[in-house]
Amino acid sequence: MVGQRIGYIRVSTTDQNPERQLEGIHLDRKFIDKASAKDVNRPELDSLVSFIREGDTLIVHSMDRLARNLNDLRDLVKKLTDRGIKVEFVNEGLVFSGEDSPMAVLLLSVVGAFAEFERSLLKERQREGIALAKQRGVYRGRKKVLTDEQTYQLKQRVLQGENKTALAKEFAISRETLYQYLKQTEATEG
Repeated sequence: MVGQRIGYIRVSTTDQNPERQLEGIHLDRKFIDKASAKDVNRPELDSLVSFIREGDTLIVHSMDRLARNLNDLRDLVKKLTDRGIKVEFVNEGLVFSGEDSPMAVLLLSVVGAFAEFERSLLKERQREGIALAKQRGVYRGRKKVLTDEQTYQLKQRVLQGENKTALAKEFAISRETLYQYLKQTEATEG
């Protein structure tokens, strides 16, 4: 059975060009996330997992585009291959089908571990840079997305019982950011 060739593309920021990842590769459909790979809670990844079927092949530029956490990477690959879906990583030249050799499983683990290690180093360097910038008095943190008035409206609507996911979408912020704003207003009021 020959299925569809489904592409998954992930970029960390909205200003990155997602098209270059699978450029020149024939795909029947592609899913593009503009989000961090810190976990697997990504809207297009969820859509992909719901859409993809037995006999299809998932094509991803590299393992770190799918997951930066070794356990998440292994779990995703296993979940898909158990459903009869092939997973192909272009950059690494690896294909997983569920009937993989011990060497292929080892390579998945080793390359996945490097992606996780790289993310840890990046976060450590970022923390060190922020600490140094704070010492010099030049770190101001991220610019607020919402005005004080919008923050007030957001809190009032949450208190009235409105759906937080819908509010986050309306205010063009993530749910995590919504919770951060709610926590900040609690801290200033308490």
